[in-house]
Amino acid sequence: MEHNAELREFLRTRRARLSPQDAGVAVSGTARRVPGLRREELARLAGVSTDSYTRLEQGRQHNVSDAVLDAVARALRLDANERASLFELARPRQAARRRPPHRPQRVRPEVHRVLDLLDGRSPALVLGRHGDVLASNRLARALITDFDALPHRDRNLARYLFLDEAARDLYRQWAAYAAELVGALRAQAARYPDDPGLTELVGELTIKSPEFRDWWADQGVRERTHGVQHYHHPVVGDLTLAYENVVFPADADQSMCIHTAEPGSSSEAALQLLATWTGDEALRNGVPHHERDHR
Repeated sequence: MEHNAELREFLRTRRARLSPQDAGVAVSGTARRVPGLRREELARLAGVSTDSYTRLEQGRQHNVSDAVLDAVARALRLDANERASLFELARPRQAARRRPPHRPQRVRPEVHRVLDLLDGRSPALVLGRHGDVLASNRLARALITDFDALPHRDRNLARYLFLDEAARDLYRQWAAYAAELVGALRAQAARYPDDPGLTELVGELTIKSPEFRDWWADQGVRERTHGVQHYHHPVVGDLTLAYENVVFPADADQSMCIHTAEPGSSSEAALQLLATWTGDEALRNGVPHHERDHR
């Protein structure tokens, strides 16, 4: 990914979304050719020269200080995730040194045991770089899709969301969730600009999904830490589940996404029914409850 172009598009889109009225900038009666703030208006709000900001937006400002980036972030009203991406994009050489290792990501046996302990109560899966599904328990596979049955390359949450039509029926708020996942990939791209796996994924989804292409161009940045997900499952009906992404400090770029239902709710009952149905299916197919794919 060309970092100067990424930085330029990021700042341009953030500047375009901020109207002069919202920013408290007085405007004349003449027609404006660009949406949002002009470069000179943004520079004035940030307290930097127009030339300095222009060079930054064009990717020609090297060794930019923290103070200038902080001032630009405040003027653009960036949230914490967007501010982090601005710093990453403005310093591509530093980000390049943090490229992820090329070796495949492995899930430790202890983490698999945690998945086993959660099975029957909480759908849980381990996510790697750019949404790769590294492991999952049986209840997660019953709730979302059987990632273990897919080719290894297709065990990816983004590919599932954008390329599998079943995902649009499963997620009752598909568009909101899919856009959020694109924002998480944006954050990963700023963190690891030379990740070949991410470059391949983004290229494929850009070609195959118009929605992905539009959201990627919007430059939105998100970090998926927790939230609520609404499902319409073909077997047990509607569920509303909270999710938490638990990061493993000892395993770079891995997290466990754990779903829970509110106690006493209809979603908890549906989840219990799904666990029973999943267990019955496993018994009929002769699959031991503790069996997992540890690859």
